[in-house]
Amino acid sequence: MNIALYFAKRYLFSKKTVNAINIISGISVVGVLVSSASLIVILSFYNGLENLIFSMYSAFTPDLRIESVVGKGFAADSSTSAAIRAVPGVRTYREVLQERVLLRYGEAQYIGTLKGTTGGDMLSRSMDTLLQDGHFVLGQEGEHFAVMGARVQGALGISLWDEARGIEVFSPRKGVTNSINPAEEFTMRTIRPAGVLEYQPEFDDLLIVPMDFAREVLGEYDQVSAIEINLTPSSNIEAVRRQLSSLLGEPYVVKNREQQNPTLYKIVRTEKWAVFFIVAFTGIIAIFNIVGSLTMLVIDKKKDISVLMGLGASNSLIRRIFFYEGLLISLIGCVAGLVLGLLFSLSQQVFGWIRFGEGENLVTDVYPVDIRLSDFLLVFLTVFAVSALISMVSSRLSVKQTVRLS
Repeated sequence: MNIALYFAKRYLFSKKTVNAINIISGISVVGVLVSSASLIVILSFYNGLENLIFSMYSAFTPDLRIESVVGKGFAADSSTSAAIRAVPGVRTYREVLQERVLLRYGEAQYIGTLKGTTGGDMLSRSMDTLLQDGHFVLGQEGEHFAVMGARVQGALGISLWDEARGIEVFSPRKGVTNSINPAEEFTMRTIRPAGVLEYQPEFDDLLIVPMDFAREVLGEYDQVSAIEINLTPSSNIEAVRRQLSSLLGEPYVVKNREQQNPTLYKIVRTEKWAVFFIVAFTGIIAIFNIVGSLTMLVIDKKKDISVLMGLGASNSLIRRIFFYEGLLISLIGCVAGLVLGLLFSLSQQVFGWIRFGEGENLVTDVYPVDIRLSDFLLVFLTVFAVSALISMVSSRLSVKQTVRLS
């Protein structure tokens, strides 16, 4: 039997001679409860927002993207294509040709990124959810269409319903320099707009077109900028990425979604941990109430300490009693806070109490929530570690003077 823990439980739930000790202990429990519940709720809400952002990003970004280590492009021959398609888990395969071009619509001009792609039908099914206006159509009845980012439409003032005007795409002609007529130095093609994507930094300046159109404008008929691959839902992305890297060799790099846009992932995760540390710091301040609670309790139990020492109790036993006392106060508040945070997060999932302001969201009107077991473990360990440290220091300092006097 753990004698120190037994005394700590008795002291925690027994009546004190000074009522202020009960009040201070209650304040300590409530402080830890509120901070723990706040951490769980905030982390769950940030998880939901993280999933929402990544799901929107994933609708446009492939699972894996193959690029050349050196240069802007590489030749994708039929043998390479067949080898990639034969890898287990590969569901879709798209070749991409991407380059900066000059766009003109009426009198307005804009420097954007032309993205030619194969497999427009497969891409349209994943991109429909990101459309702000129009339809995701790149080719229909032998005619080419373009889907643009919101910034391109805003800068050029493009109307999807004006069939008389198209978007003029200009690209420098290869091998032509110092021509008498400047117009001969550029290849120009016209294409009709079909849809506008939502405002997202990843594709605001894009003009997505069929691969045939992009090759004509850029004068590039042999190379591609990248190969985009989507996998089956049950595939292990990292395992397939390693397999493709081994298959293609050193001249190529195979990037997963995080490697394709590391800034987005870094910003989202940094914000989450910054908020966690801020709220955790307020929780640490609440845990410091244990110092006052233990100090008052040691004074209240001075006679008990003298009796225990007379019966042969060592100084370390006395310190462990009040160490466990502070630990129990924190853990009771922590467990209650975790349960309260779980219940609140579950209620948000079911009833959607908290909503976005009207006109501020484009996908959902309810704050998303994602409850993760790792967050509960993190909060519990944080509270346990901090409360153990504070309880150890407080019990040592509080008991030291009382034991000396006894």
